[in-house]
Amino acid sequence: MSKITSKFQVTLPRRLAREYGLEPGDDIEFVAAGDIIHVLPPTHSDAQGLSVEERLRAFDAATERQRRRERSMGLTDTPPEERDWTRDSLYDREKTR
Repeated sequence: MSKITSKFQVTLPRRLAREYGLEPGDDIEFVAAGDIIHVLPPTHSDAQGLSVEERLRAFDAATERQRRRERSMGLTDTPPEERDWTRDSLYDREKTR
């Protein structure tokens, strides 16, 4: 885990720098994506620069990661057939608070 300094600088863990071939002085890009900030290494090209095959490969990899997360959470592919509640029971419009 890294901390942000008073100058808003962030230290990248050595393991990640080695894994992505980053060296001191390399430029990295920060991209906001909702509640997440993506850190892109200098070798990363944006989606517009990727070929169709590379974009499909990245999409397939992301889809597989999502499926693994869902399996680890114990989610099923189909909703249960019977529930102990109905949509109507969630809304009781006759009661006042």
